[in-house]
Amino acid sequence: MKEATELNEDMLEEAEHLALLEPEDDGTFFQVTNLLNIMDSESAKTDTTGPGLDMRKTLASVIITEKATTDPCVVMNALIRCLQMPEISTQRKMNIYNIMQEIIQQEGEMEEHCIQRLVAIASKQMRDITEAEDFETAEVASETLVALSRNHFSLVMYELQHHLKPLNLTDEFVIVTLAKLANGNVFEFMPYMGITLATIFTMLRLANEAKMRQVICSAMETFCETVQFYLRHLEDSLYPVMTEDQFAVKLFPMYRYFVTVWLRHQDLEVKLGVIKSLRPMLSLLLPNDDLREQVYDYIPLLLAEFQGTGHWPLFPSLLQVLRQILEASVTTNTPIPPMLLHPIFTELHVQVCSKAPAQQQFSSQNLMEIVHCFIALARSYPKELMKFFFSQVEMSKEAVRVGTLALIRAVVSADDPKINIKTIYLAIRVVKNTLSDTRSKVRMAILRIIGQLVLSGFQEKIKGWGLKYVSVQLTLSTYKLTNRRECFYQRDLEEKMVHKVTMDTVKIITSSISGMTNEFWVRLLCYIMETDYTEALTPICISLTNLAENQIHGKDTEAGIAGKSKHVDLPAPQKLLARLLVLMSSPYKGEGRGIAMLNLLRTLSQSIAPSMADMWEQEIPLLVQYLEEHTEFTWNQKTWEDMLIQFLRNSLKKTRGTSWSLRLSKELNNQIETFDSPSLEKGFLYRALGFTLGMGLEADRVEVLLLELLYKTDYSNDFDREGVILCFGLCARGQVKTVLNVLQDFEERIQESEQSWQIGAWRKDHPWRRETVKSALMVMYSCVSSYCHPQMLLTHVDSPITSKIIHHYSSSCQDISLKMAFMKSVVQVTNAIKSIQDPEDFQFAHKSALTGLIVVIIKAEPPDHLVSPVRSMAMDALSQLSTMKPFYSPEESTELMDISIHTVISLQPPGEDNESVKTLYANTMSSLKQLMEGLLQRQLDPKGLQDTVHLLEKWILSEKEWEREKAMALHLHLMQIYVQSIGVCIPLKLGQFGVLVGLIAPCTCDAHRRTRLASINVLSSLLDLHVSQTCSLWGTSKEQELQKCKEDLQDTDMNKISSASSRVAKVVCPEFNCDEVVSLIQKLCENIGAMDLQHDRAAVTWIGIFLQMRVKELEDKVAEILGAILVHLPVVDHPEVRRHLIEGILLLAHYHQETVLTSLLRQPLPMESHLTEVWLAVAENVPFARTMLHGLLGRLQSRFTAKINATSKADIWRLAAVDPLMTLCTIQLLMEKMDQDDKFPDLFPDLLYTFLLQLGSSHGPEAASPVLKTWRLVHTGPLPQEMTLQRCSRSRITIKSMQLLVKRINREPLEQALEEQSVWSLLENGGTFLEGVSLMARLCMQNMENYMQRLAELVLTGMGSEILSCCISSTAICVEFMSDPVLHQEKLLRPVVLMLEKGAGQDKDETLQVLSLRALGNMALGAPRKVKQYRKLLLEKCLGSLQGQVSSSAMAEGMEALTKVLAELREGDIGSSFEAISKQCRAFFDNESELLRLKAFVLFGKLTKVVGISKKHFFKGEVKRGWVSLLLHCQDPCPSVAQACVATMFQCVHFWGWKSLESSFGHSNDSINEQMTVFQTNMCSVLAQKKPAVLCGFLLETTVFMKNNLSRIRIAACNLAGIIMKQLSAHYLKKMDLVGLRNSLQDLQLDSDAGVRRAALETLKVLDSCNQHWLLASPRGLP
Repeated sequence: MKEATELNEDMLEEAEHLALLEPEDDGTFFQVTNLLNIMDSESAKTDTTGPGLDMRKTLASVIITEKATTDPCVVMNALIRCLQMPEISTQRKMNIYNIMQEIIQQEGEMEEHCIQRLVAIASKQMRDITEAEDFETAEVASETLVALSRNHFSLVMYELQHHLKPLNLTDEFVIVTLAKLANGNVFEFMPYMGITLATIFTMLRLANEAKMRQVICSAMETFCETVQFYLRHLEDSLYPVMTEDQFAVKLFPMYRYFVTVWLRHQDLEVKLGVIKSLRPMLSLLLPNDDLREQVYDYIPLLLAEFQGTGHWPLFPSLLQVLRQILEASVTTNTPIPPMLLHPIFTELHVQVCSKAPAQQQFSSQNLMEIVHCFIALARSYPKELMKFFFSQVEMSKEAVRVGTLALIRAVVSADDPKINIKTIYLAIRVVKNTLSDTRSKVRMAILRIIGQLVLSGFQEKIKGWGLKYVSVQLTLSTYKLTNRRECFYQRDLEEKMVHKVTMDTVKIITSSISGMTNEFWVRLLCYIMETDYTEALTPICISLTNLAENQIHGKDTEAGIAGKSKHVDLPAPQKLLARLLVLMSSPYKGEGRGIAMLNLLRTLSQSIAPSMADMWEQEIPLLVQYLEEHTEFTWNQKTWEDMLIQFLRNSLKKTRGTSWSLRLSKELNNQIETFDSPSLEKGFLYRALGFTLGMGLEADRVEVLLLELLYKTDYSNDFDREGVILCFGLCARGQVKTVLNVLQDFEERIQESEQSWQIGAWRKDHPWRRETVKSALMVMYSCVSSYCHPQMLLTHVDSPITSKIIHHYSSSCQDISLKMAFMKSVVQVTNAIKSIQDPEDFQFAHKSALTGLIVVIIKAEPPDHLVSPVRSMAMDALSQLSTMKPFYSPEESTELMDISIHTVISLQPPGEDNESVKTLYANTMSSLKQLMEGLLQRQLDPKGLQDTVHLLEKWILSEKEWEREKAMALHLHLMQIYVQSIGVCIPLKLGQFGVLVGLIAPCTCDAHRRTRLASINVLSSLLDLHVSQTCSLWGTSKEQELQKCKEDLQDTDMNKISSASSRVAKVVCPEFNCDEVVSLIQKLCENIGAMDLQHDRAAVTWIGIFLQMRVKELEDKVAEILGAILVHLPVVDHPEVRRHLIEGILLLAHYHQETVLTSLLRQPLPMESHLTEVWLAVAENVPFARTMLHGLLGRLQSRFTAKINATSKADIWRLAAVDPLMTLCTIQLLMEKMDQDDKFPDLFPDLLYTFLLQLGSSHGPEAASPVLKTWRLVHTGPLPQEMTLQRCSRSRITIKSMQLLVKRINREPLEQALEEQSVWSLLENGGTFLEGVSLMARLCMQNMENYMQRLAELVLTGMGSEILSCCISSTAICVEFMSDPVLHQEKLLRPVVLMLEKGAGQDKDETLQVLSLRALGNMALGAPRKVKQYRKLLLEKCLGSLQGQVSSSAMAEGMEALTKVLAELREGDIGSSFEAISKQCRAFFDNESELLRLKAFVLFGKLTKVVGISKKHFFKGEVKRGWVSLLLHCQDPCPSVAQACVATMFQCVHFWGWKSLESSFGHSNDSINEQMTVFQTNMCSVLAQKKPAVLCGFLLETTVFMKNNLSRIRIAACNLAGIIMKQLSAHYLKKMDLVGLRNSLQDLQLDSDAGVRRAALETLKVLDSCNQHWLLASPRGLP
């Protein structure tokens, strides 16, 4: 409101100069302005939001209007002031003008100057049009002026006339407003009419724009209508202005200008405006005699407009103008100039005969206008018009003739006294000139004219030519319709129209003409008998009935009937009766021809058969009554045909004993070819013929007719074939032998055989196919069996009927029609046999052959779609055969079921829009149910039920929805039959109930509603059967709950459906015993994955519910259940389904751990994905996972412990053998997936020890190789290539598990040490496994002190195991434990030593012996104080390893152990073992094994430290005996051996008492060889001086070493021999066998080693030098 006020203030400031000129009431102006602002704002809102906000605008307008009632001048001045404001919007102007109009209508008193201002402003704004919006302002301004004219006409008229000036084109709204003024103020305007018209006439030449011309034309139309109103009410005028003639004189110039100038304008709107203005002008011009003829002069200009292109919108108005002119010429009796008649005829005729444009509207209106024009012309110019029509029909154009005849019919139908008989005569002449035209439209036009002549009272004019033409057209149209072709569809439609028009004409003629020629009667009667076009029989029969009644009563003298006889001229009575009977079989065709024909029969009864007349008088009304009580939609075809057959039977009874029925049979036989196939008429004809022949008494003549019928039948036509079959069947009712003889005779005549088939020779028009005839013959034989008397059936059923059927089918090509015919024949024969009340234990001999043929037919059907009723018919035939004796065996029944189920359920359902296939589909399913029911009835026991359900199982589990639905529906049907039939008689087998329920339980969640309901109904039936057989306490509450579940299963929400299925499971679960539960779960698991996810969810839900409710009772069944789940778990794809199954496994494991654990570990492939999921689920529950981990650990440990006897079922499962690889994988998985916060403090020792044992056992194949074991113990490097073995997966898994275990305990030092020292690699390699075990044990002792006690206990236990690998691995660990005080501290030393004693003493396994010796030796490291205590045992076992058949590795380990032990003993502690040790040790000095030599030298060196006074002399002798070996092996090829030998040798030097030699070695920078040479030289020098004999002995020993296997030893021996010979005196040399020495040295010259050859050569030189020296020293020079 505030904004509006500010706006008004601005506007008032802008219009201040106006306010100074005309002072007004500022308050009213301010109020009006505000209200107008509200209207403007509301108008804007209404444009954007709709009309809902228009209330305020209306209210503002009402307020201003109400204000004007009290002070109109003030309000009007305020509005005028607002209207004069600058930049005012168009909408505001329109609002102001609308308010002004309302104020003006109030008729309040306003000052004249106010009115003048308003008129001036409105006139100005009406004329100021610059934009499109100004037209709206001009329009409302014009309306305001018109409103003002009601009370101030003079002011308004003066203003308008002021702007209407001659020869000056005014504004268009001035003319528009003048027209409105004339229309609203007729009498006031009349004084100004003349001047207005005259002034406007002067403007016509100036109006060049189309818009202005339209305005002037519209104004002229209004002016002329105003003048007409004025002239009609002239008496009401206060003073006359002008007469009609005066007005006409003023109008004519404008009419002439409009017609001559403006009508030729190109703009159609202008043309249309001109033509519309002409009609009111002509209303004033045509009454004037002088002007009328001048108007005629301009008719050609009007006619010219008909020829313009695109002028069709003008035609209605043009025709009205022309009609107005023509009718005026008739009424005023002023003829049109003759020279104009032909143009008028031509233009109007062209409009009728030419096709109007597709866009033209009101074409029927145009035609009516043209017709009225021609009627007007016919009144005044009949002769000229008919002459024109005659000339037009002379043309051959169909459209011209049809149009002309239509106009003639219109003229004839005009009820006008001015059209005389001469005109009709001329018109008939024109029509007769077209009778020879054969075109359909022309014929229809002529027929309509004939009918119109009759209706118009000119009946006499059509007798002769007219009736003849109608008769000809009736015959011609009938012929064309009955011989029509499919490719001439349009022509057939036209011919149908001709026929319809003909029948309408006949109806008009027969109802209007009093007399009729005999020729016309005959034509109509023959039409009924001969025509093949039966659609028009009803009116013909009615006409004939009327004519016959006239003839019978003598009313028609022209018919030529003498007297009053009731007989009329007819064709043969049997022929007419046969014709009418057949036609009456379709009584509602042709507008209800049945009643018409019955009435005709009743009328002609005396003429047809006088003996039947009385009976017909009684029965025909009953037939008519039936037809009248029904319609074509309510009648029953069979009932009606039965009534007609009964009528025929009663009629024939009246002629019994005569040949009437035989002649009727002939006529019926003759009628066969006159009807199309298929048709109801022909079907009834075959039935009537068969019935009539059956009543015949002359068998030979009946045979002739039957044989004729067989020959002339077109067997390729299904309808005809079925009709003949029915005819033969009906005839067999009374003539069975005759019929069989005819069939046999027919077969013989056509020479039927497997090699020749020559039926086509007799039928050239319908060549027979062999298969069609065979199918017909088969069904004929079966139809004979259906209709023949029961007493005759048993005589003929096997032969010839059934044998003929089999023969014809077997010898045919067996197409679909033959199959259907064959099965139809089988069904008919079996039904006929069953219909016999007392078959006397009849055995159907051909049952087996028929069954085999039908099975072949079923198997040959396409499996995925339904193309024919063959399946349905085949199963119907099997159903019928199943009731015949001999009955099918169980195996045969099962086979038939399987074949039938497969051929039906696999079919895809039909589409919703294919009703025929849907019907076929439903029939097939019904046939299958019937067959299954019949076969099941023959084996009503559990086995039969199970076999049947087994056949349905794969279809119930199908992935296709329609297959499941059909299978479940069939299952339900059979289950209901079984329950109803067997009840409690035979109980189900053990487990069968669970299997049956498990099969259908998932279907309770099927996506298809019908499948769900069928499945729950099957379940209900099974429960009823189970409860009745087990006497279970099935209460009402459970039944109610089950019923609620059924209701919920009908829902569409899958969550509700799943919930309902779960409730069903809970309800039925208590009804199952343990065996049934197992069978149920097995079945559910078996079917998982067979269908969709929803079914799988339902299955696992049922499994879970049953396990939860019954798990405690299933101890003996756990393995079976678990096996079923595990077998099918790998194929389950969906995670949710797998999770439910795994939850079931965990539930079983919770209550029956040992059984489940063993079953899981016994799976064939370790850690498959499904088993991994199971263990992952176990790992999620930490307490339960630890329990399972204990169990798994026990399984691994049990392999290395002594077997115990089971005392319970749990023990049996716990002690059962399992795959260690599976167990290891499982433990690894649990350790990896369990909560990382769990460090396994109580399980670490057991896990670690068990893993080591597993690794030991996994390296079993290596342990079997003694060479590999020895190599592994002695060497620390990798295995050589020839010994490398492939690492097994079990080792890798065990290693990974150990790594996880170490990582879990969170001991970084241990983890780091294991990686740095490559313990894992050592453990994984079989060759370094024991080394890895030792390292592992050593690192654990260093980093895991808390677990050592438990680990030691486990090791002790393992050492006593019967498993060798366990003993070895435990002993390997014990080796490290023996080097640590742990065993002694835990008081486990003694049992461990005893175990080691046992290991060292056995000789079955080398590795165990070696490890045991090593462990015993390590006692000196771990418990040195206990060595003396166990010295006897230690010395005995170590010494024992040096004796007997012991491996070199054991010997080496024994010597090493002795070395360790001797370090903790004294001479006295050793006792007598010292001598044995010394001797055994010295024996290994020259051993081939480097290891043994090394250990021997080390041990001998240790003995030098242990020897005391008592053993010194003995040991000195041992030193002497081994001294040469020590000297030589100081140069051993093995560096470690040489080093040990040097050390030992120098430890033994003091036993020689050579103190000077003790320090002669190792104190120079010379090489070892050089130092040894010096040492040996010094030693030999000393011996040569003190003990030469000993030195001689050393030379002899040295000679022996020259044959040693080691080249270095041979070199050392040669060198030592040379040194000795150099030091010995000649005296002692002479005593030596120098020849032998020389030979030995000479042999070494051939040695492969160059060093040996050089050493030998040097020694030979020494020997030769000695010899020369000896020769020189000898007195004789002799040695």
